[in-house]
Amino acid sequence: MAKKPDEMEDIDRIAEMYKGKTLFVTGGTGFLGKVLIEKILRSCSDFKKIYLLVRDKKGKDPQQRLREDVFKNQLFDRVKKEKGEDIIKKVVAIPGDVSQPELGISSENRELLQKEVEYIFHMAATIRFDEQLKKAVLLNTRGTKLMLELAKGCKKLQAFAHLSTAYCHLRERILYEKTYPPPADPDKVIRTCEWMSEEAVDIITPQILGDYPNSYAFTKALSEGLVSEQMDKIPILLLRPSIVIPVWKEPIPGWTDNINGPTGLLIGAGKGVLRTMYCNGDGYGDFIPVDITANGILIATWDFVTYKQRKIYHLSSSAEHQVSWDELINIGRDVINNRIPLNGVAWYPGGSMKSSKTLHLICFYLFHILPALLVDALLIVLGYKPVLMRVQKRISKGFEVFEYYANNQWDFNNDETLSSRSLLNPLEREIYKCDGDGMDYYDYFTDCVRCARLYLLKEPDDTIPAAKRHMRVMWWVDKIFKFSFWALIVYYLYSKLGHILVNWYTGHT
Repeated sequence: MAKKPDEMEDIDRIAEMYKGKTLFVTGGTGFLGKVLIEKILRSCSDFKKIYLLVRDKKGKDPQQRLREDVFKNQLFDRVKKEKGEDIIKKVVAIPGDVSQPELGISSENRELLQKEVEYIFHMAATIRFDEQLKKAVLLNTRGTKLMLELAKGCKKLQAFAHLSTAYCHLRERILYEKTYPPPADPDKVIRTCEWMSEEAVDIITPQILGDYPNSYAFTKALSEGLVSEQMDKIPILLLRPSIVIPVWKEPIPGWTDNINGPTGLLIGAGKGVLRTMYCNGDGYGDFIPVDITANGILIATWDFVTYKQRKIYHLSSSAEHQVSWDELINIGRDVINNRIPLNGVAWYPGGSMKSSKTLHLICFYLFHILPALLVDALLIVLGYKPVLMRVQKRISKGFEVFEYYANNQWDFNNDETLSSRSLLNPLEREIYKCDGDGMDYYDYFTDCVRCARLYLLKEPDDTIPAAKRHMRVMWWVDKIFKFSFWALIVYYLYSKLGHILVNWYTGHT
């Protein structure tokens, strides 16, 4: 029987659980995957081995990708310094592809995995909301089915952790830590996508999705259906993280490797390209930093294996912390305008959220499309390729996704997850920080912007003073433009009014 927290206050029982164990991870080259691998290497380093499913990409074989695309990332600098360079040798690439039949794994490697693996973390998925349905089904849904079949043959398996998303059962305004029926029969959808061409599937996609807004949410909900069918047959836990955002605390505050979600909004607004959004400013999203998510995964797996009471965990924040869209935008604007601006700002960061769709569209055409057309026309005259309209098309597609989630409200009950947290001792709470207590939003956004500058935009810190000077210039340009714009409006109205008064006076004399 497991000991209570107060009986083992100086022991990291989570690290103990992985001692001498072999793990298998899919999606380990992705954003969350990298952070989870780094955390295991740093805090649970007595594990035996991690097998990481890696596919060929851009002419690089899996082991080369592991060396050059994963472990050369600055995210791993701390663990290599603390544990030594050799720690990464405990991570071994297994060639494969979740979207392929048999996961693209050779029979020899399949036998190896089923003989040695004790913990599986299945995180591989396409997170593109506009992904073609066939690709999303083959990767997210069929890939999960094939992973479950692999897990059934693992002789030592103690836990299969399936990473889903809190935003997949969108018909439920309050999501509880329980299973829900899938929106369609997963096996039938898989078979349909297997034998039909991409073009044919594209034609019938609206009918298949029904009221689901995108292929991501739909295929993740289907995957949960497959997982729930196997819960009584193999040791499965289901994890539902909400919107995963950059690192809060460790190993690098603010770190991210992509411009998805809030980071993209910060960059777009910070560059002055994003001027308007259609959004209910009083609503809120559910965000969770990626390091807190990784810690939550490790805690949930430990709780599942140790206490055998819970199977579904919500890695979410809105039950404890709620920050409105207006608050987030205002904090982000203040950080970029006054703390750490970006280089090459096209227009002083401003704009606002609109609760009126009509007003948003008017502003979109006035402040997005019209300037883009004018600048692109100037670029063509000067002999350069047009760019801004292409950027605006990407922004427009992003708006479609953002508007759906920003103008609808979901809440996520996480009572079971909170119960699992209560079982941690003080040492484990410190090592595996899993709540938002103590977060300063201004400091967090500052770290996010700094890392976005440094790692995504390649804007080193020594360019910040020049960026601040440029921002001051753009502030004056913005004020002059606004003054001129409103002066013209007033002049026009005054002229019109004068013309009307003259006509009226003439008609009455």
